[in-house]
Amino acid sequence: MDRSKEKRKKLGRWLIGIVAACILIFLGVQKIGVVANAVSWVARLVRPLLIGVAFALILNVPMRFFEAHFWKKTNKPRLCRLRRPVAFLVSLVLIVGIIIGVIWIVIPELVEAVKVIVQGAVDLVKKLSSMSEAELAELPFGNLLLKADWDGMLAALQNWLKNQGGNIVNTAVGTVGSLVGGIFDLFIAFVFSVYILFDKDKLKAQASRLARVWLPSRPSEWIIHAASVANGNFRNFIFGQTLEAVILGVLCMVGMWIFRFPYAPMVGTLVGVTALVPVVGGFVGAGVGAFMILTVDPVKAVLFLVYILILQQIEGNLIYPKVMGSRVNLPGMWILAAVTVGGGVGGPIGMLLAVPVASTLYVLLKEETDKRENQLKSGN
Repeated sequence: MDRSKEKRKKLGRWLIGIVAACILIFLGVQKIGVVANAVSWVARLVRPLLIGVAFALILNVPMRFFEAHFWKKTNKPRLCRLRRPVAFLVSLVLIVGIIIGVIWIVIPELVEAVKVIVQGAVDLVKKLSSMSEAELAELPFGNLLLKADWDGMLAALQNWLKNQGGNIVNTAVGTVGSLVGGIFDLFIAFVFSVYILFDKDKLKAQASRLARVWLPSRPSEWIIHAASVANGNFRNFIFGQTLEAVILGVLCMVGMWIFRFPYAPMVGTLVGVTALVPVVGGFVGAGVGAFMILTVDPVKAVLFLVYILILQQIEGNLIYPKVMGSRVNLPGMWILAAVTVGGGVGGPIGMLLAVPVASTLYVLLKEETDKRENQLKSGN
């Protein structure tokens, strides 16, 4: 009788939970606008904290390495207390130095390339304006150039700029405000990441304790296991993806030197940095590099695209599997899907975090599927 009552109580709780979930889903669909606004408000509220968590996850990879190697054989309390702060500072200087170095190498050359393109367009317009109608007619699409109302286009452009002047000022003011707000959010995120990194052992112990105390044993153990899988996947992904990006950038730079392509150091660095984003990152760097080379030699720009496509195939089929191995257990199709969704949700940081998150979900789902399959087989 006791077992029968317990089963009925359990079934009743399940039914109540299912009915409550259905009611909530129905109300959510009916008030989808209110739900969307509430979700957006919560996302804006916690965005600095989420960015701080992302910063902490990224910084923790080199910080963990330095912590394992700084004064590992000492028993002096002072050095033991200094191990984590020194590892944090070294990791921060390393990452900030890489970012500043890339900006220092890439941005001036990119600005110069834009200037070359703009100056070329201005010179072309001047040349066309100084040509006679007979000379214009001899050019490809010369008839279209003759029919174009250049004075009307210029007047329309001047009127548009005059009418849009106020909007441009308002946009500039709004941009400055957004920039100030963004800097404040980044500062809060950085401070939050510092707290996480310096108290990570304590936070881990507290989270495990809360899960075991407030949740049933099976869900709590599953959550702790899922967190462990996510931590390992993210650490392995960052390490492997960074090593793969360095290899790709060096190979790109060396190949450009061999084939005498211009901007070899800059383009190699850019390709290596953008390759930190899986699948699409290397192609973005290649596109910017081709644009840079186009300002010097269009033929070499085409040859560079051919070279980088061949290099991407070699890297994707030979180097990437060797470097990553089983670090990120996720098929290529799901990597592309994760990068696409992550970029739409969180921009570059979302693209970087999407692959280890998807890999974690993939591993957990695979484990549960294998377990369920074994249970079905044993039941038969």
